Amino acid sequence: MNRRETQADNLQARKLLVIDDEQNMRHMLTSLLINSGFEVATAANGEEALEKVSGTQYDFILCDIKMPRMNGLQFLDAAADRISDSTVIMMSAYGSVETALEAMKRGAYDYISKPFKSDEVNLVLKKAEERERLKRENIRLRQTLRTIEERSSFGNMVAKSKAMREMFRLAEKVARFDTTVLITGESGTGKELVARGIHFTGPRSQKPWIAVNCGSIPENLIESELFGHVKGAFTGADRTRRGLFREADGGTLFLDEIGELPVALQVKLLRVLQENEVRPVGGTRALKVNVRVVAATARNLKDEIEKKLFREDLYYRINVMPIRLPPLRERGEDIPLLARLFMEQFSAQLDTPIQSIAPAAMSLLLEHAWPGNVRELENVIQRAVVLAEGPELRPEHLPDSLGPDAIQQDIGSLVKGDSLKEARRELEKIMIAQALKKTGGNRSQASRLLEISHPSLLSKMKQYGIT
Repeated sequence: MNRRETQADNLQARKLLVIDDEQNMRHMLTSLLINSGFEVATAANGEEALEKVSGTQYDFILCDIKMPRMNGLQFLDAAADRISDSTVIMMSAYGSVETALEAMKRGAYDYISKPFKSDEVNLVLKKAEERERLKRENIRLRQTLRTIEERSSFGNMVAKSKAMREMFRLAEKVARFDTTVLITGESGTGKELVARGIHFTGPRSQKPWIAVNCGSIPENLIESELFGHVKGAFTGADRTRRGLFREADGGTLFLDEIGELPVALQVKLLRVLQENEVRPVGGTRALKVNVRVVAATARNLKDEIEKKLFREDLYYRINVMPIRLPPLRERGEDIPLLARLFMEQFSAQLDTPIQSIAPAAMSLLLEHAWPGNVRELENVIQRAVVLAEGPELRPEHLPDSLGPDAIQQDIGSLVKGDSLKEARRELEKIMIAQALKKTGGNRSQASRLLEISHPSLLSKMKQYGIT
């Protein structure tokens, strides 16, 4: 194969348009560029060129500036929407720096002054060809990155672990349908983020999104909160209330911690899910609603069913499409990704110069068990960003509770002496206080959380002086 054939093969007969009012120039450039492997067309002025670019997409355009009827700059303006994917090189014997800059402002890639040698034209085109190659490569890379991001994210969540990527794919598929979803996982794993992603990825995204924590509402108010009430239904009901189901009509209602719902109210929720209608407290007729329900819980509902704390029929009604969120300790490969994401987020919010996480600090993050999951990691990184003064997060910016010796240190600080009985008392006292804090002081809910009877909780609270 000779040199000319090699050039032609490399360029793959790319289309090129020469626009010049001088016939000799068009003839010379046509011969030169055909020999270089281009498929060449010509036009004598801007108007003729405008017709050609209307029907053909050219990879390169060599355009004279000074021409009758329509000059080169006018052609650039008139053909802007048709030559956006073409590389345009301007030519002129009367050029100046100002002219060249003006041409580039209007979309030209380069400028060459007449008279020019054939080598100059080939060099400019070679640079343009390299630019095209880089542009195509950038497009390919962006498409690849977009594909990776789509596989590694859902809603506002990102991950690289296999378990989370599989969960993202399932959630994305589920989002397209109105199926009731039950999201399970430990506290802090991001159950509400998944629920939000399902809503805003699905066909109801433009409709209301309403979220409620079933454990945060007093038992005597939760029925009214969910289903609404009519004026005068009970003491203090001085006006009619629509309720969250009606507020979410057409959209999604997220019932977080559904395991905290009182058993008596579970019957009414089951009816709403089956009949798609609600009866407000004190109301005489049922009202139709069109709501997608996504529920979540940190509890094991099958255990709750055995304890008669959760209705089996409601469980099967909400567990149509179960999605489990693995705890952070089961997906350690996500920790560096999440840590850097939180670092960048808080660094931008707090206007700090943090740019990286030191390897020693990252090791501590990887060694920690993360009982509070992603929420705990987020809080730890926020604290570290506040404490750091340089461009790097280091071990001294992390809490003392992180690291392989943290458990032994924590136990040592809690328990004095070697008494197992005393250690148990201290641990019980801490867990009861934590349960009461989580439930906002609701002792019935705290007893269920601790898996002890209500009288037993009251007895222990009195024993340990907890109010």
